Order: sequence, then structure tokens, then C-alpha cells
Amino acid sequence: MISWLSEDSLEFPPTRRALPRDSDAPGLLAVGGDLRPDRLRAAYTRGIFPWYGDDQPPLWWSPDPRMVLRCADFKVSRSLGKTLRRFAESANCEIRVDSALPLVLQACAETPREGQRGTWILPEMQRAYLAWAAADHAVHSVETWMNDELAGGLYGVNIGRMFFGESMFMHRTDASKIALAALVCLCRRHGIEWIDCQQNTRHLASLGAAEVARVDFEAHLARVTAQPAPTDWSYHRQDIWKELGS
Repeated sequence: MISWLSEDSLEFPPTRRALPRDSDAPGLLAVGGDLRPDRLRAAYTRGIFPWYGDDQPPLWWSPDPRMVLRCADFKVSRSLGKTLRRFAESANCEIRVDSALPLVLQACAETPREGQRGTWILPEMQRAYLAWAAADHAVHSVETWMNDELAGGLYGVNIGRMFFGESMFMHRTDASKIALAALVCLCRRHGIEWIDCQQNTRHLASLGAAEVARVDFEAHLARVTAQPAPTDWSYHRQDIWKELGS
């Protein structure tokens, strides 16, 4: 049975109660509540995330299995490697972190998830993640800039030594992959081993992501979310090529 969340309590039901993989809504755990920062933090720390559409209350999910990109397994194809090298060597291209989070959220909202129509990043959700970013700097954007224009990027949540990827977009070819490569480099620098990708897609699988059992995902979260979160998300032009180009 799906649980209804209280407005006053931040408690979530045990994730084992989420609907099974063969149901109409695999991974659906709870309904209701709100998107204030302390509830979002309580959810993500347990591997639970919000995802819902227009005219729906907040829906909270904990799928099993879970799609995860292990930073050590990130795949750099020959063509992507060439793209990263050109990007790193160009004076007109750069990675910026947290310089345009509202624009990244808006652009991601305009990019439907693979195999779906419309957006789940509703205006209220954009406001919620901006509020969370302002409250404790847990939300970050990694941005690909070309000729001083935002060409692509992604955003996600950092708690302890875990990064939860939320969404990415591109206005130019491979711009989102460049941003993901930059995120992988940042995570490696900070000792973040896994990037949560939530659900399985062919695109993510092609970049090295793979499914893990929810019990293993939660065990990893219990270990890494209790560690101190990185404080320096600055990025240097040559980091992509130094880390991934060889």
C-alpha cells in the first residue's frame, strides 16, 4: 500500500514497501508532503526522490534496481575523447560550476526524459531545488559554455560523498556529455565513487552506468552520505583532458 506523507513529519516508510518492478508504477513509495529542503535531504539520504507531473501531489520513488554510474567505469569513446581534447584546448570553451543553476533547471525542464513526453521538472520543483541550493549548497550545476553561451549542462544533489544526478540537457552536440565528463572528474577528485542516475536508459548505459540492487545502493548511501561533503567545486580548464583524455 502506498503511504501518504504527513506535512509535519519528515519520516518516510521503509523502501521495501515501494511498488515492485512488475507493477504499473515500479518504485513508487509514497505520496504527498512538500519539497522543503529538510524533507528533500531526508529523502535523498535514503535514496528516495520526487518525480511527478502537473496536477499531481508530490510522488516519491525508490526503484529497485537502481541505475548508477560508478565514476571508475565512465566510458570515454574515441569520438568523445577527441571532443574532450578539442574542448580542453579551446579558448572559447569552458566548464562552469554553479554559475547558472536557474538556467540549467529551466533548460532541463524543456528536455523530456528518454521515452517520455512533457516535463517533470515543474516550476514548483525548480523553486524547491533553488531554495535547497540557497539553504545549504546541496544542489549543483555543471555547465558547458561555448563562445560565452550555455551550450549544455546538468544538475544534481551532493550529500556527503554521494552525487545524485537529476537531469541534463544540450543545445550543442555532446555538450551534455562534456558536462557529465566534468562531473566525473570532480567526483573523482572529491572521493565520490558513485553518481546516482535513478532509472535505466540506453544513453546512460552507453556511458558506463549499470543497475545495482536497491539493498546495495542503500548500503552504499549509509556509508558515504555520513561523510563530510566537498566544499570546493571549482573547476580548471584542463581537468577533463588530464583525467579522461589518455
